[in-house]
Formats: sequence, C-alpha cells, structure tokens
Amino acid sequence: MTWLYRTFFILLPLGSLCLCTGSQPPTPGKDTSTVASIASGSNDSTIKTIHVFVALCDNKYQGIVPVPASIGNGQDPKTNLYWGCGNGIKSYFKRSGEWKIISSQLNPSPNILERLLFKHTSKNIYLLADAYDGQVIRQTTVDFLNASSGKNEIEIKAGQKKIYFGGASDLLAYMGHDGLMDFSLQEKFENAGDKRRETIILACYSKNYFSSHLRSTGSSPLLWTSGLMCPEAYTLHDAIHEWVNEKPGPTIRLAAAKAYSRYQHCSIKAAQNLLVQGW
Repeated sequence: MTWLYRTFFILLPLGSLCLCTGSQPPTPGKDTSTVASIASGSNDSTIKTIHVFVALCDNKYQGIVPVPASIGNGQDPKTNLYWGCGNGIKSYFKRSGEWKIISSQLNPSPNILERLLFKHTSKNIYLLADAYDGQVIRQTTVDFLNASSGKNEIEIKAGQKKIYFGGASDLLAYMGHDGLMDFSLQEKFENAGDKRRETIILACYSKNYFSSHLRSTGSSPLLWTSGLMCPEAYTLHDAIHEWVNEKPGPTIRLAAAKAYSRYQHCSIKAAQNLLVQGW
C-alpha cells in the first residue's frame, strides 16, 4: 500500500497538490491572535462543534515521496500542503464565505503548531482546526481516535462562551497522510459516552486502515475513502456545508465527490467510488 501511495504523488500534477500563488482568490481580512467580537452569552446547548485534526505533510517523517520542500516541511504550517497552501485547511476556510475566523493560536501544545477557531456565519456552529507537527503523525492519529471515542474534551473560550471540542465534538475529521499504512497502534479506543459523534477521515484507504480502530469508538463514519486520494480542504469544506444544513448522508457524500471531481479533474462517479460512507 505504501508503494501505491508513493506512486500517487509521482503522477499527480503539482498544480493539484498546492495552489500557493497567483491563481488563488483574494484572501479576506488578516488573521488575528486574539478573540474577535462575537455574541456574548453563557454556555449554549444549541452549539454544535467540529474538530479537525490535520497531520501536516512531512517529507522527512512520513512515508511519502517528497513534495517540494516548502510544502512538505511538517514543522512549518505557513506553507504546508495541508494547511497554509491554497487548498490547505487554513487558507481555504479563511476564503470561504461560510466561515469567519475567531482566533488563531501558535503552539497551543507541544504537538500542535497552530490552532484556529472558526464560527459559521449563519449558524451556531464552531470549527476548531489543529495543525499537528508532521513528525508526530502517530500521536495525531491517536488523538483523533481518542476524541472519536468521546475522550479528551477540550475547552475553548470565545468571548464569554466556553465551547467544547475533542471528545465533546459532534463531528471529528482527520486529514493528511494515512500513517496507519506505516505503523500500527496497540492502544484501545473504547466508547466513553453516549453522545452521537460522526467522523470524516480524508486519507488514503482510510476505511481499510481505520475501521478496526474506529468501530469500538461508538462514532459513525460519515465519510472516508476506499483508495488513494489527495486530502485537501475543498472535500471537507463541501461535506461540512451539507452537514451544517442537516442534509442526509448521500447528499453529503455527493457534495464531497463533486468538490473532489472539480479539483482533481476526475469524474463524479470515480469520486463517489473513492468517497464512501458507513461500514
């Protein structure tokens, strides 16, 4: 499987990996390191939360064919393929008219190089995105699976509100290289609560490699993959767009497939065969 993943990077045109330069739409207002002004209030049970775990692309520490150094430095999120590049999580969601960045924090923990908090522009939904150092992809995977089990709740303050992510999230997503192609996990990920949680795993062959670990977590696989893929932000963004609007699973899958088809220049049928749901 590792050989297949390497071949994928050889064949994929550089333009579809990273659009860091002039072809990108204008970037909206500058980032901020402090909490922006949002509606004040106490903890709100109507809030929904999304937590995205991003394993930064890393030439040195991950089992991939090296990409250009500037986008494959797993210790520099600013230009990383899955974060600061044009189709990385940070850049893509900042350009989106559906999400407003609320806060940005560098190095919130030893393994996380940058943390972003977004709020949906019309709904009471918050999204937390964590850029993990590419060297610690194993820990990124463990943290994602623990959160999928309902463990490791994270409290984030936004104005007067306390918002809960990690195991308290409604939707959890993993994006990046499928490290389970390179290492195995001995940890057990048992369901720690009765909250309904859903997951999206955008990594190569994620259904094959994650299913044995995810099944015991109690979370439901909303979207994962049956083959090789490029885990950029447009697929996640458009899937979340439908999830936010409480659309059914097939509608979410179709939206993700259309986005992947558009950016990767493949048929929608091929994208739907790649992006699958359920067990």
